[in-house]
Amino acid sequence: MKTKAALALKAAEDLVIEEIDLDGPKENEVLIEVKATGVCHTDAFTLSGDDPEGIFPAVLGHEGAGVVVEVGSSVTSVKPGDHVIPLYTPECREC
Repeated sequence: MKTKAALALKAAEDLVIEEIDLDGPKENEVLIEVKATGVCHTDAFTLSGDDPEGIFPAVLGHEGAGVVVEVGSSVTSVKPGDHVIPLYTPECREC
């Protein structure tokens, strides 16, 4: 699947809009059509080059909301059409 993305190719450089290829979701992954996202201080920190965990190229904007397009074969918690917020931190789903 092709889509456009604002890419951070290198630290401390302007973002560039490019068309990229996305593979379908792997077994435990979810493909989300992002409807809205923000750029927060974490993104600015990464883009500055000061973030020791920053890896380039990168698509910034991890605080977003969207709709599930496709799910991997082992995903049971969401289905296509569900409205979701992506969260990259592990959660126990108990508390």
